[in-house]
Amino acid sequence: MRLISLELESKLRDLELWPRSRFAWATLYVLALDLLLFAVQWLAHRASPSTAESLEGWITVLSALVIVLLTFAAYRWLRSKLLWRLRNRLIVTYVFIGVIPVFLLVVISLITLYLLAGQFASFVVTSDITTHLRSMESANRAIAHHLESEISAGGKVDAERMSRVKPRRPEWSRRQVCAWYRSQGQPNCSRAESAGFDVPASFATDFREIVRDHGTLFLRTGTAVDAGQGSLRVVSSEPLDKDLVATIAGDLGRIVVYGAESPTIRQSSADRNTLKTTSTSSDPAQLRDHSFSSGTVGPAVNGFDREIRFPIPLQVVDWATGERQRAGALAEVATRPSVLYARLFAALGDYARGVEYILLSIAIVFAVIELLALFVGTKLTRSITSAVAQLYGATKHINRADFSHRIPVHSSDQLATLANSFNSMTTSIETLIQEQKEKQRLEGELAIAQEVQAQLYPKLITQLETLEVHGFCRPARTVSGDYYDFLALNSDKLMLAVGDISGKGISAALLMATIHSAVRAYSIEDVPVLREPLAVGAVYNSGPLLASESRGVDASPATLLTLLNHQLYESTPAAKYATLFLGIYDGATRRLIYSNGGHLPPILISEDGSSQLLSCGGTVVGLFDNLSFPEATVRLRPGDVLVAYSDGITEPENDYGEFGEERLIQLVRENRHLPLERITEIVTAAVHDWIGDNEQPDDITLVLARAK
Repeated sequence: MRLISLELESKLRDLELWPRSRFAWATLYVLALDLLLFAVQWLAHRASPSTAESLEGWITVLSALVIVLLTFAAYRWLRSKLLWRLRNRLIVTYVFIGVIPVFLLVVISLITLYLLAGQFASFVVTSDITTHLRSMESANRAIAHHLESEISAGGKVDAERMSRVKPRRPEWSRRQVCAWYRSQGQPNCSRAESAGFDVPASFATDFREIVRDHGTLFLRTGTAVDAGQGSLRVVSSEPLDKDLVATIAGDLGRIVVYGAESPTIRQSSADRNTLKTTSTSSDPAQLRDHSFSSGTVGPAVNGFDREIRFPIPLQVVDWATGERQRAGALAEVATRPSVLYARLFAALGDYARGVEYILLSIAIVFAVIELLALFVGTKLTRSITSAVAQLYGATKHINRADFSHRIPVHSSDQLATLANSFNSMTTSIETLIQEQKEKQRLEGELAIAQEVQAQLYPKLITQLETLEVHGFCRPARTVSGDYYDFLALNSDKLMLAVGDISGKGISAALLMATIHSAVRAYSIEDVPVLREPLAVGAVYNSGPLLASESRGVDASPATLLTLLNHQLYESTPAAKYATLFLGIYDGATRRLIYSNGGHLPPILISEDGSSQLLSCGGTVVGLFDNLSFPEATVRLRPGDVLVAYSDGITEPENDYGEFGEERLIQLVRENRHLPLERITEIVTAAVHDWIGDNEQPDDITLVLARAK
């Protein structure tokens, strides 16, 4: 079971469907709880309806919470997946900055145009109704003044006279004219076959209004004049029905009027009272119960010629009470933009076509600008995203240790500068890596050289019965240019050598190895000493000794220095030389024969504490040819200590000056009875303390010999 669970988890992780955050786990838990409650409610629906009903609220709350959490989780997932690439981020940014504002402007413009079109259609309908009322008002005034003149001449107002004064034009066939003279209760009307209408109590002055009389809408105008010994009131009335609406705005489209009943429908008095009560309400449901429509919407001219619907509230006056209702009736006009456009520019003639061309030209210019902006934005986006993609690809090469990859640069902007900087960085890294590899190779070679050089220093020192020796060398760098050696010539003789090569590093170490091998070669007994330079390739025609004269000559310090000087002079550059102290101790006679080629004079410290310098010698070895070196002999008494050293011991400086020869003599004198290894440790520790935190300036070499 555990294995199946792990496999399922692995598959979900591969599909990136496994929750990775606390928010995702919380969303999953809430969803699981919601599904669990829904299952419990479904199971308990038949067994315990009350329990199922009590869970309804919790399920609703949890479902709403799950929707919110899933929406936010989907947003986070889309942001992490869709917005990971810079190109997608720029696209989303452009959408929010450029597309959405343009879209909102277009939507606002369309809404504005729709409202303007609706308002214009409303204006056309209301203006036609107003024009119709004014025409009725003018005719009604003429009728009132005509009746006034007849009454003043002794006539009377009756149905016959009303029929004579009514105009004979076709539009008056639908109209009814009624007159009230003095306090007359029943009116005299032009159409005797039609029922008249009561005069309202509020009728005291002229008016023209849309009125509702017993649930039916009428256009009525009234005129009040003084005639003879009383007042004369004349009212012209025309029903607001399908025929009238068709004549008012027949070519506009379809017009639906709500809150009106056709006057051709006969109703009982009870129905009329009910209709009178309900029709005065502004409730849309009640208004729609009493409606009619007139006209039709014409076919569309093109795909943009969509149907426009707009409501028109009609101000209606209740005829019985005189109460003015601001939304007593509602008209809805359905038309098309092409119809409104024709109405709007009907009076302009050919000028309207010019306006069309101007608007079309402006639209084309705006479209071209928008397309150009889209093209430029796309190009800029591609330049940015391609540069970032190239940088991302280059980092992958760097991650694979491929520092030879370069980003192609084809522009001169900041992104190109960034690419050039990246190329420069990879070039520098590649160079540093090559230098590091070269440094590691050199360090490896130096390690080998150090190991080889360490083998050159004496490991097993042959101690004579009358002399004990000890040597120490600590390089300033990996390899040393200092040299020391102990070479047993026979059971009673021991040669001591201490030298210092000019310079440091590999060249000094190589020259030190040459001197080491040459000293050992020239010091072997029964070997013709002066024949060795010829064996190593040295060529000379003059010197203190000829090869034919040197057979059988014993090696001596002066002779060895002479041979070494000639070999180094012939085989090394002019700037290369060495200082070298050579001494041969004879244990039988306790004498030390020595010669010095430019090295610091060794110090001989007696048992009683006195000291002397072994200063016999000449100049450095290898700098000049045809040199001879003097040698001297000194007797070593038991307890005497010979100190040979390099300048790495006496020349280090600090704020108090050099370490100095006197300090070295004092240290050895105070500890001359200790073992030679211990004396070496004391001296080198004192030099190290004198140097402090500074870098060791030179190789430190110390050779000690004590007579027994």
